[in-house]
Amino acid sequence: MALDRWVALVLLGICLAYGYAAWFTMDGNLAPFMRRNPIWPSTFPKVLSVLGIFATLIILLGIEKAAPKDAEIDYRRLHEYHLGQALLLLALMVAYALCLRPLGFLFSTSAFLILGSLTLGERKWHIMVPVAVSATFGVWYLVQEVLGIYMRPLPGFIGG
Repeated sequence: MALDRWVALVLLGICLAYGYAAWFTMDGNLAPFMRRNPIWPSTFPKVLSVLGIFATLIILLGIEKAAPKDAEIDYRRLHEYHLGQALLLLALMVAYALCLRPLGFLFSTSAFLILGSLTLGERKWHIMVPVAVSATFGVWYLVQEVLGIYMRPLPGFIGG
């Protein structure tokens, strides 16, 4: 079996476990007034589990378009792929998660987007920095002001 099908099989198991939790265990402790709502806290996880199961079954059953033979991942030649970029991007994700609280959302997210795009090969600073900063401010504004969920925008030592 190809590597993509093995990955799909693992993801199918994860989606099935997630779907079981969403369909059978999440709604048991709902307050009585919440049971009459059209959307429950488990609605989005239910949709995600169904979509994940559907997508992984498409891959497992081979319904997706067959890629050319050259496009398959050869696990014996992993050293020829851009593993350094992938590992650096994973390290950036971990650093972002660790810096989010102490440095604040605005600085951490902007730095992650800029450094991530540098890692992936973008070199146009005049495009990269304004896009990263405006996207960060846009997401912060939507979450903080529109949804009303507090996100520490600035580092704690500045007053965030």
